[in-house]
Amino acid sequence: MIARSSLDALTRAPLHFLRSSWPWRSLAYLCLSALPAAVVVGGVVFAESAGIEASGRGRELGVAGAAALLLVTPLIAGFERWRIRFVDGDPVPATAKTGLAARLRGSDIWRELAHALVAALALWWIDLALVAISLGVPGTLLSAPLQPGGTGPIPATLLALAGLLLIPLAAYPITAWAGARAAMTRAIVSPRDELVEVRRSRARLVGAFEVERRRIERDLHDGAQQRLVALTMKLGLAKLAVEPGSAAFREIEEAHEQAKLALAELRELIRGVHPQVLSGRGLAAAIRDVAGRSLVPIAVTAHVPRLSEPIEVNAYYVVAEALANLAKHSKASQGSVSAAVSGGTLRLEIRDDGVGGALDRPGGGLAGLADRVSTVDGKLFLSSPPGGPTVLRVEIPCE
Repeated sequence: MIARSSLDALTRAPLHFLRSSWPWRSLAYLCLSALPAAVVVGGVVFAESAGIEASGRGRELGVAGAAALLLVTPLIAGFERWRIRFVDGDPVPATAKTGLAARLRGSDIWRELAHALVAALALWWIDLALVAISLGVPGTLLSAPLQPGGTGPIPATLLALAGLLLIPLAAYPITAWAGARAAMTRAIVSPRDELVEVRRSRARLVGAFEVERRRIERDLHDGAQQRLVALTMKLGLAKLAVEPGSAAFREIEEAHEQAKLALAELRELIRGVHPQVLSGRGLAAAIRDVAGRSLVPIAVTAHVPRLSEPIEVNAYYVVAEALANLAKHSKASQGSVSAAVSGGTLRLEIRDDGVGGALDRPGGGLAGLADRVSTVDGKLFLSSPPGGPTVLRVEIPCE
């Protein structure tokens, strides 16, 4: 798989990562901070040389400086979007080109202004300091043999070898900070319309997936399940038509039992695809139903009115997945589920007395739940210290 960003590259094998271009691209990304930093330093030096404080016009010039910063903010944001391409394969789209008055009424320019202030006060200097420290230490060791009046030739050679070995290690903090820095910058300077559209498209995908799930559930319920019911009845009638104890009776009886097992498994599958109780009786009844089928005793407290279908579906699958994880991994003796609506927010809490230690790993089940909840603007919180208890809380706005 081709790494699309420096953070993706860090997850690859060490030799493969070091042979790639990502360390050099990350270094170039951070070194580019020297350009705006030099402009800031030049402005400060000019202000001091001009004797602004002594002139008694510091306040007026401060206001002028703030206005100038507001005007150059789009240039700073454009510079940041441009250099993100060094460490991220996906470009950041620019904000819509509108008049200054329209931009002042929107949120994009104010987020860009906040980022410009933070970058000017801290981020550019952190970039350069990290590069200086990461490369300065091995560089100093490498220069040991060149130091006049230094240590003897053998210690100097050993120090130089140590510096040579440290150079590849410097690639890791440089790349990690560059990737994190670019991700933070992308989140701030990306147009808000793009972020909203990404969320909406993800919600549409989840909605389309739920529609397909319900279609599959209907097909299984009205097709395969009905055929299995008819087959079970036929085999039951066939048992009555043969002599009990005969070989034919035993074969039919075994086939009858297998058909009943297949019917039970199909009903369980249909319930997992989309539970009828959720559509018919609502979220509270569906939570009690899934808790009643748990292998671990679950106490349920659910006082929830009927909510919109996307909220009910997402909340149900959060509870179902959490209880499945509880039974599979927690080693708990009991658990509880509470669900209530207050202040226009649906609050779910799943708790167990197990061993704890649950982690939100990328690509794991909890990450999938967080993604699902985010499609309805919800939030997921996890507390699972070693030794327990594990508490999973979900908040979903439902006004």
